[in-house]
Amino acid sequence: MTFANVGTLGTQPGQLDAVVAILTRPNPALAEAGCLLYEVGTSQDQPDTVFVTELWTSAAAHQQSLQLASVREAIAEAMPLLTGEMSGFQYDVVDSPLRD
Repeated sequence: MTFANVGTLGTQPGQLDAVVAILTRPNPALAEAGCLLYEVGTSQDQPDTVFVTELWTSAAAHQQSLQLASVREAIAEAMPLLTGEMSGFQYDVVDSPLRD
């Protein structure tokens, strides 16, 4: 069953673009680990917030991806640029009108 992880990351003032750059670096290991979609966005309504939407083949694939060296390096690089304000939710995708 497909697993969704959706969240927000608060960034230090002036660090939004740097965090987006870290999160959007090409990373083929994510697809190999079972990531189906990884979208990063911003909003003028919340100028110091990064929005991330992920779809995974399973919750286990998502958890295992957190052990990848490339993911751990990106997290370590981004952490000093974040405020610690994070929110989000996870859910199992039931179905979609876009799939057979």
